[in-house]
Amino acid sequence: TEIYTLSLHDALPISETHIQGGTKAKNNALLIRELFLMKIQTILAAGAMTVAAIAAQNAQAGAVLDGIKAKGFVQCGVNTGLPGFSAANAEGKWEGIDVDVCRGIAAALLGDANSVQYTPLTAAQRFTALQSGEIDILSRNTTATTTRDAKLGLTFVGINYYDGQGFLIPKALGVSSATELDGATVCVEPGTTTELNLADYFRAKGMSFEPVVIENINEATAAFFSGRCDVYTTDASGLASIRTQMAENPDDYAILPEIISKEPLGPVVAQGDEQWSDVARWALIAMIEAEEYGVTMENVDDMKANSTNPGVQRLLGVSPGMGEALGLDEAWAYNIIKQVGNYGESYEKNVTAKLGLERGLNALWTDGGLQYAWPVR
Repeated sequence: TEIYTLSLHDALPISETHIQGGTKAKNNALLIRELFLMKIQTILAAGAMTVAAIAAQNAQAGAVLDGIKAKGFVQCGVNTGLPGFSAANAEGKWEGIDVDVCRGIAAALLGDANSVQYTPLTAAQRFTALQSGEIDILSRNTTATTTRDAKLGLTFVGINYYDGQGFLIPKALGVSSATELDGATVCVEPGTTTELNLADYFRAKGMSFEPVVIENINEATAAFFSGRCDVYTTDASGLASIRTQMAENPDDYAILPEIISKEPLGPVVAQGDEQWSDVARWALIAMIEAEEYGVTMENVDDMKANSTNPGVQRLLGVSPGMGEALGLDEAWAYNIIKQVGNYGESYEKNVTAKLGLERGLNALWTDGGLQYAWPVR
């Protein structure tokens, strides 16, 4: 940025009649005048471009949020079927920790956690659906990475599950470590960090493998259980889901002890609507902070009426201001907790109860985990 300081003397029009001296002096003065006018034109043009850019940005900002309000529901992209995270139950109702993220956002924005429609997506379909506007948010066990965040035009709004990649095997294979998998056939989904990590791990260990790449998770797991692959690889939580929920006899299968990657999984939105990304981000944070304060579905009304904790009062809208900051009703976080529950409640009913997985890295920071809410203040 250049800053020009202009005096009144500079601003005077310069013509030959104002100039004292010879021809050379007059020519120099006229040149100065022309340069001065060029500077002014440059400044004005730059200013016009800046105003246009701001106007264009403001025209785009809020488009997703306004669209959700107009149609009355959040369009949420989910897995085609991963119990514990996002899967339709026997009645066709979507359940899971990823589903609860979308339900919490709907409760915050629309006042109704059920104001969500779900779009099942494969790993290969998910980013295109988000970029094209087919969905408003992707909450589908998706790993945050540099290229996804910076090159695909996406914004991760938080991490709702810290995971890592592992290997599922039939016990009949007779191995107890991933280092014994040289030459194995491995079922893997395309378009995933899983596929890349698999190649990195085997190359680093000097081993070979034969990939069996299948896009649909149900077809991939069917191939594994039929014996087409020696090994199935994905996030460890996904392996637990596949083993406990899809295997005919879960005791015939084992998850090997090696975790070969970091997989921070979280909801993601398209860039361009900062207010929408703020709402999504703080809805997840509110669920975590509610657990930190011990606010649950069962006691939220009592906490709202009787708690003297300033943090709880801010969270539940007793002390106003947080809703206004987000462009929401002051009951935004109360609605999330009352209708969906806090993060720990969501984890317990979806992950621990269905998959048998304890909190581990997903415990609160006060319990040795990584879940840590930004302050709602």
